Amino acid sequence: MLWYIPLLIFCARICDVSINTMRTMLVISGHRAIATMLGFFEVVIWVIAAGFAFKYLDQPLAVISYAGGFSAGVAVGMWLEQRIALGYRMVQVVSPATELTVSRALRDHGYRTTRVEGNGRDGPVEIAYTVIRRKKLKDVRAILAEVAPRSFITIERVDVATGGAFPNGNSNGSTQRFTSRIWDRVLVRK
Repeated sequence: MLWYIPLLIFCARICDVSINTMRTMLVISGHRAIATMLGFFEVVIWVIAAGFAFKYLDQPLAVISYAGGFSAGVAVGMWLEQRIALGYRMVQVVSPATELTVSRALRDHGYRTTRVEGNGRDGPVEIAYTVIRRKKLKDVRAILAEVAPRSFITIERVDVATGGAFPNGNSNGSTQRFTSRIWDRVLVRK
């Protein structure tokens, strides 16, 4: 076996597993066209890596390179997915400190927020809802930590929403699937 074969197997597995992670996230986000295209390249790279691994199955270094590339590919794929941060999130904040309004603080920072008054175990609470780009989640959490550190926060993935005013300006009541600006340039949605 040539010296570079294990390196080739290792790198190919990093690529195909990273692509698999991204493809899975795109499928979940509803980006079918890009996910399909990535699936093609993922399988081509996998066939090459698996072909070399099977050809040199009697060589322990080839098998270790195949398994190591898979593990490294999982880590790289998760890192890439975190960096790209596709989609939107809905943040729900339940704050026991009704004298300071979480919704006002979020609005002051440019986030559209809905405020609801509620009753918790210990009395009145403010409940604030906002839909944000996933990339802004760290900023919103920092605002909430500063303004209402005792608040209870839940974060959910947003796939489809109807009605209301959305970040892209759609307020005609039609179903709107949130997409990242990166993919909006590639996909044309009706």
